[in-house]
Amino acid sequence: MLKRLFIFILFLFVLEVFAQKETISSYNVVTVNYKINQKYFVYTEGQLRGVADYSYPDYYEMKAGLGYYLSKNHKPLIGIGRYVNYKNHSLEKEEFRVWLQDVYDLKAGNFKFENRVRAEKSWFYNPSKDEHSERIRLRYRLNISVPLNSPQVKPGTISASAFNEVFFVATSNPFFARNRLMGGLSYQIDPNFGMTAGYVWQREFALAGNKNLHFMYLGLSINIDGSKKDEEEIK
Repeated sequence: MLKRLFIFILFLFVLEVFAQKETISSYNVVTVNYKINQKYFVYTEGQLRGVADYSYPDYYEMKAGLGYYLSKNHKPLIGIGRYVNYKNHSLEKEEFRVWLQDVYDLKAGNFKFENRVRAEKSWFYNPSKDEHSERIRLRYRLNISVPLNSPQVKPGTISASAFNEVFFVATSNPFFARNRLMGGLSYQIDPNFGMTAGYVWQREFALAGNKNLHFMYLGLSINIDGSKKDEEEIK
C-alpha cells in the first residue's frame, strides 16, 4: 500500500512538472559519518547534480566537518566545502564556504524531529568575468522521519522522511532567498549503509523573477563507529 502511494505521489509531481514546462533534475548524494570516540565525529559529503540536464552533471560539491557530541541528540559542527557550477559545459562559478552548524533531535513516539541550523560564509569567483564576491547565509531545516516496518531503525527497516529548509541571505535582496522541500523513502541495508530515494522541490526567490527546480533525489549514507573498534582493542 505504501509503495503504491509513493508511486502515485511521484506520478503527480511528474505531471505537475511537465504541465509547467519545467525540467526534472538529478540530485545525488554520498554522506559519510565517522564516530571517532564518544565526543567527536567527522562528517564528509559529496554531491553531484544535473540541473539543466538530468543525465549531465553541471554542479558538484565536496565538504567536510568536525562535530562534537554535547549529548546523544545535540551535535554542533564546523565545516568547510568547495562548490562548483558549470554552464554549457564550462566553469561558471566556484565557491569556498565555511559554516557553523547545530543539530538538535527530538523524539515523539517513533517520529524523529531533526532541527538543523547553519550560519555560512562564502567566497565566490566567476572566471569568465574575473569577479570575486562574498555572501553570508543562514539556513534552518526541519526533517521528520519515521520507521514504517519496525519500532526503530535497524537493518531491513524502511523509513519515510520529509524536510523543509529555508535560506536567508544577509548580504542581498530578497532576504528570503530559497525554500527547499523533500519527501522520500529510506532503506537501511545494514548497520553501516542506508539508501534514500525521493523528490526535491526547490523555489528560488529573486527580484528578477522566481524559479522552480525539481530534483529526483538519490542518497547513500555510510555510518562508521570507530569508537567500538577502540573499545575492542582495550578489551
